Amino acid sequence: MLDVIIGLSPAFIASVIFFRAYAVILTATCIISCVFTEFLCNLLLKKKNPFDSLGDLSAIVTGMILAFSVPPILPVWAAIIGSAFAIAVGKMVFGGLGANIFNPAMVGRAFLTLSFGMMMTTWTVPATIDPNMPTIVTSSESNVDARTQATPLALSKQAIKSGQGAQIVNEQLKDLFYGQVGGCVGETSALALLIGGLYLLARKTITIHTPLAVILATYIIAQIANLLNPNANISPWAHLCSGGLLIGAFFIATDPVTSPLTIRGMWIFGIGVGAITMLIRIAGEYPEGMMFSILIMNAFAPLIDKFCRLTPVGGKPNV
Repeated sequence: MLDVIIGLSPAFIASVIFFRAYAVILTATCIISCVFTEFLCNLLLKKKNPFDSLGDLSAIVTGMILAFSVPPILPVWAAIIGSAFAIAVGKMVFGGLGANIFNPAMVGRAFLTLSFGMMMTTWTVPATIDPNMPTIVTSSESNVDARTQATPLALSKQAIKSGQGAQIVNEQLKDLFYGQVGGCVGETSALALLIGGLYLLARKTITIHTPLAVILATYIIAQIANLLNPNANISPWAHLCSGGLLIGAFFIATDPVTSPLTIRGMWIFGIGVGAITMLIRIAGEYPEGMMFSILIMNAFAPLIDKFCRLTPVGGKPNV
C-alpha cells in the first residue's frame, strides 16, 4: 500500500499544478474521511483494537484514488459522503480488507455518480490555462474552443453523436499527455500516471499483465473504430491518455483483492476492462467507462479464478 501511495504521488503533484488548492482539499478530505470511517466501523464491530486495520494504509489508498477520480470542484460534503460510502459499503460490510468483492474507491465513485450526477459532470479549466480558476463548464456545453471544454471524452462523445469533430480532441494530444485539460483531479496527466505505474512495476508491486491487457484492448478497439470513422472516433492515443484509463490500468485494475490471481486470469480481466471501457465510450451514453468496467469485471473475478485455477504439481487439472 505504501508503494501505491508513492506511485500516486506524481499524479498528486500534477493535480496541485493544474487544480491548485482544490486538489489538496479534496485529497485531504477523502483520505481523512476514509480513515475515520474505517475507524468508526471498527468501533461498531467491537474490534479489540480499532486502530489495527488502519496500519495497512488501505484506507489512505482508497481515499487518494477516490479523490483522483472526482471533479476538482466537487463540494467537500459530497467527498465526505462518497468516502464514507466507499469504506463502509464497499469494504467493511464484506469484512474489511481482503474480503471485499468490489474496489472500494470505485464503489464510492459510482455512488457519487448516481446520487450527484450534475456535480460529477461539472468541471473547471486547469489553472495553467486560467489562473483565476474555477472557470466552470459542464458536460453539456459545446464551446468551439476545445481547451475550455468539460473534458476530452465529453468532446469525443459529441463527435460520435454528430459524426464529426474527433480531430479537435486529437489535436489536444500533447495537453492530454501532460495534463493541461479539464477532468478529474488525478486523472488528467498521462505522464504522471505512467511514472507512477512504472514505479509500481519496478518495485514488483504489480505485474505487467493486467495493465498491458487493458491498454492493448483499449488501443485495438479504438484503432478499429478510428479506422472505420476517423471523423467521429478519436485516435487510440487520445483514448489512452484520456479519462481514467491509465489510473485504472495501473492502480485500480491491479488491486490484488478484487482481481484474478493467475497470469491467464489477469489477461482475461484486463482485456475485459479495456473492452467494456471502450464499449461504453463509443456506444454508451456516458463518456467514460473505466469505473463501470472495473466494477463489472470485479464481479467476474471469482469466476475467472475458478476457470484459470493453477494445477498443483502432481495434481489433476481443474481440481
